[in-house]
Formats: sequence, structure tokens, C-alpha cells
Amino acid sequence: MFQLDDKFLQDVGLDQLPPDQKQAFLEQVYASLEERVGVRLSEGLSDAQLEEFEGIIDRKQDKIDAWLAAYAPQYAADPIFQRIQQATGLQPNDLALRSEFAATKWLEVNRPNYRDVVAQVMNELKAEITQNREAILGTVQQPPAAV
Repeated sequence: MFQLDDKFLQDVGLDQLPPDQKQAFLEQVYASLEERVGVRLSEGLSDAQLEEFEGIIDRKQDKIDAWLAAYAPQYAADPIFQRIQQATGLQPNDLALRSEFAATKWLEVNRPNYRDVVAQVMNELKAEITQNREAILGTVQQPPAAV
């Protein structure tokens, strides 16, 4: 999908950021991306759907168990589950692993276009950052004003 790393900074023209500020900037970009994607994905969903998804991402075991029983009873055999497990190294019954899988599958069921939404929002964010790169670099690299 995409990576928020040095290549991303290079793509948006911010590879000259001071090393001590790169990680903080990438974390800020991630938070902004997460918020914007969340807003976009929530459009058109019912309150019940939003509540259900919230229970899954908040790792409420009863919500996760109920959702998996209804929509993915054989989840441990699902290739997506197995990829997430391999990437995280978590045990199959780990709540964090099951929550991550349930959230991914929930999006596939309720917002099948979620990958497109993430890509679109990411492209918009990249364009916004690129457009403002001089201001960002100027703010970051500007020495403190003398008092």
C-alpha cells in the first residue's frame, strides 16, 4: 500500500528535514491520514455500524467474538489472518491479533472500497505537503529568534 518513511519524505520534497524531526513529522502525517481516512470511511455508515467497528478497534472481546462468529467463523484459516499473525508474531488467540483481523475484514464487508479511500486520501495529503514544503522546511529550519 504505502510506507511513511524516508522514501515518502523524498517523494514530497522533505528529505532535507533534520534527522531529529523526520520521525515526528511522519507521526504527524500518520495521525492526519488516520483521522482523514476515518472521517471519509464513516460517511454513509449507520450509527450501529460505527458502534460495531468502534467495539472492534477498541478491542472489546465480546464485540470481536460476536463479529468473528457471524462473519468469519473459520478466521484462523483465512490467509489475511495468517499474514497478520506472521507479521506480528502473535498467538492465534491473542486479542490484538483478532482485533486487527476483525477490523480488516469488517472494512472489507462494510466499506469494500476502503483501500481506494486510503489511497485517495494519501494522494491528497501528499499533494498538500508537497504544495507547502517550502513553508514546512522554513518553519523547521528557521533558527530561534533572538530575544
